[in-house]
Amino acid sequence: MKLNSEKIGTSTFVKVLTITSGGVLVEIEEGEFFLPYSRVPWFKNAPVSDVLNVEMSGKHSIRWDKLDVDLEIESLLYPEKYPLVAKYTNS
Repeated sequence: MKLNSEKIGTSTFVKVLTITSGGVLVEIEEGEFFLPYSRVPWFKNAPVSDVLNVEMSGKHSIRWDKLDVDLEIESLLYPEKYPLVAKYTNS
């Protein structure tokens, strides 16, 4: 996907399209992005209603308030620049 650099981080909407056994598919203005549970483990055992409850957090990130998860849009567009993966502990 080739993106206009001026459009990066200018999303005005976000929507969860699909929840699968492998991850979550989200749509933002820049396109559709699959978030595998290996990269976003917080969603794996979360209630469906919490995963569907997503909103824009400014123009540069998306937020799942009930899960206390924020993802920068740039990390979706350029995952190779963000090699660290969060570890999930069930406490």
